[in-house]
Amino acid sequence: MGFAEVADRVWVARYPRFDVNVTLVGGDGGLLLVDTHGSAADAREVVADVRRLGAGEVTGIVNTHWHFDHTFGNGAVRTAYGAVPVVAHETATEELARWGPAALPDDGETALVLPDRTFSSALVLDLGDRQVELVHPGRGHTGGDLVVRVPDADVLLAGDLVEESAPPSFGSDCWPMEWPLALDVVLGLTTAATLVVPGHGAPAGRDLVEEQRNVIGIVAETIRDLAGRGVPVSQALEAGEWPWPAEGLADAVRRGYEQLPRSQKRLPLI
Repeated sequence: MGFAEVADRVWVARYPRFDVNVTLVGGDGGLLLVDTHGSAADAREVVADVRRLGAGEVTGIVNTHWHFDHTFGNGAVRTAYGAVPVVAHETATEELARWGPAALPDDGETALVLPDRTFSSALVLDLGDRQVELVHPGRGHTGGDLVVRVPDADVLLAGDLVEESAPPSFGSDCWPMEWPLALDVVLGLTTAATLVVPGHGAPAGRDLVEEQRNVIGIVAETIRDLAGRGVPVSQALEAGEWPWPAEGLADAVRRGYEQLPRSQKRLPLI
């Protein structure tokens, strides 16, 4: 438990609740906290671990996407460190504002705190003696995913575009037909030696991104093939040969059928 240094002034804490990773990137200008866990109580545990590490004060927050297990600690971290900026992709901010209120826990203390600095494609954050790059590679796990690149340490924080401890999560807000293309962009930001920190699970090498890009690509092409043959969406899960258990792909199939252009569907799909 607690933060472990995985590269020069890059520390990762992997929390058993949701098996979620929270990362610190340190510079002369302070600590950048990437994701804040899933509630006020969870975030207080994160803050205690940051203070136990003794590497400095948090001066900024990044949310890799809008999901509650990565953003609902924003308020508690700000309580601990003041009104530090919270940075996210512009779409992630819109999604959190739209869907976050319904997901708040009934604990009487977790508040919805939206990012107050947004960007559309890329943003560079200055930590004093190092710069950190935020890149929106495209839609995939959600519409507002970002990755965090620490060039001088050759580390890439992938958020939930990449997972190590379970298959990638295809939720009701996923973009399965675009996800492989987003991972192509992510791969372009890595080298053979890059350390990749997934949203959930253990840090790994570039090969984890390659593997998941290929398998998510199979999901996308299977959806495209089924729709192109006129298989109704209601029968697609049974008709397809899937690389992961079909019960976890219901939203991927539904969303994929919705996202395909009419020219790639054999109609009527009823």
